[in-house]
Amino acid sequence: MASIVANLPPPLLLHGRKTLFTTLQKVPVSSIRGFSHIAERQTRVTVIANATGEGSESSTSLSIVKSVQNVWDKSEDRFALFGLGFAAIVAFWASVNVITAIDKLPLIPGVLEFIGILFSSWFIYRYFLFKPNREELFKIVDKSISDVLGQ
Repeated sequence: MASIVANLPPPLLLHGRKTLFTTLQKVPVSSIRGFSHIAERQTRVTVIANATGEGSESSTSLSIVKSVQNVWDKSEDRFALFGLGFAAIVAFWASVNVITAIDKLPLIPGVLEFIGILFSSWFIYRYFLFKPNREELFKIVDKSISDVLGQ
C-alpha cells in the first residue's frame, strides 16, 4: 500500500465568493520561530492519498512482459530473434539519420512544420471539438489497443 501526504498552500480567497474548501484548518503563524510578533493566521490544506491494490497500468505492463517471455520461450530459432532485434536497431538508427539529413535542407523543415500544424488543426477539429466525435475517437483507440494486444 502506498500513501502520499501533501501540505498545500491555501487557495486564493476572493471577497464575495465562496472557496472550494470551506473547512480549512487555521494554523497560527506565531507558532513559527521568529514570527511571534505577527498575530495573523495562515491556512493550509493537507491532502492524504492512499493507494491500495494494483493499477491497470502495472497489470498491462506485466502482461506485455509475459507475452514477450512466452515468445522467447517458444522460439526454436533464437538466432533469428537476435537478427530481428539487430535489424530493428539498425532501422531506427537509419531513420534518425534520414530525418536529420532532411532537417538540414533549407526549405523542407518549414514546409513539414506547416503541414504538421495543418494536420493537428484538422485532427483537433475532427475529433476533439464535439462530444460524439470524441466518443468515436475513444472507440477507435480502444479497438486499436485490443487489436495490438490480441484481445
